Amino acid sequence: MKAVGVIPARYASSRFPGKPLALLCGRPLVCHVYERARRSKTLARVVVATDDLRIRDAVAAFGGEVQLTAAHHPSGTDRVAEVAASLSSELVVNIQGDEPLIEPAMIDEAVAPFFVEAELVMGTVCRRLEAEDECHSPHVVKVVRDCRGFALYFSRAPIPYHRAPSAECSVQGAEGAGSARLQSSVLGPQPLYYKHIGLYVYRRDFLLELARLAPTPLEEAEQLEQLRALEYGYPIRVVETKYDSIGVDTPEDLARIERMVAATGWGEAGDA
Repeated sequence: MKAVGVIPARYASSRFPGKPLALLCGRPLVCHVYERARRSKTLARVVVATDDLRIRDAVAAFGGEVQLTAAHHPSGTDRVAEVAASLSSELVVNIQGDEPLIEPAMIDEAVAPFFVEAELVMGTVCRRLEAEDECHSPHVVKVVRDCRGFALYFSRAPIPYHRAPSAECSVQGAEGAGSARLQSSVLGPQPLYYKHIGLYVYRRDFLLELARLAPTPLEEAEQLEQLRALEYGYPIRVVETKYDSIGVDTPEDLARIERMVAATGWGEAGDA
């Protein structure tokens, strides 16, 4: 069973026009994403999908595989689906084109369940959140899963909501150590928050079907494409990873990552 990685890359961006060609350490951003994806052990090929001739030429210049797509696609998923229609591979991996430090092993982790769970049609990745400000940031998408590791919901809001106060807060008004122990045992541990990382694995036929479906209310409310699958009743396998990935949304993000790479070398040798 073959897996092909597809990197959607468009030139137009409201916050950062020309982002795929922006230079990071002297090389186009899309070049870094492509080369790190190529280090994955499970991807037979990696293809950049773009509707822009400048991006096509830049990818070809560094020896990458690139395919021109239609310009009308409303999302990266639709662009990936156009490329998938011409592929013979059973699995298609949607790799975000603005994450130059993506860890190749994380791609392998996302693909791995598809080799042993024949019923899977879609999968993605999450990582435990450690910073409180990320829990409340609408730019960091959160996910909650069921006991089998399938997504229950994705949101820009901090989910799950913890209705009961924390043991520490409740203990402040308690009288004596006995009350403190009771509060702690009743309330239990605090909920864990998980960051959703926008890396998707699809069965090829399912991806083509998903792209044909109309957008859904929750998808449009949260502006999260993956909710379309859940709203139509399709399960999404969510693999927990220890790796993280940093997206580039603005020139300031790019400058921050460049400083990080210069200071630590993170991402230069496949480490994260």
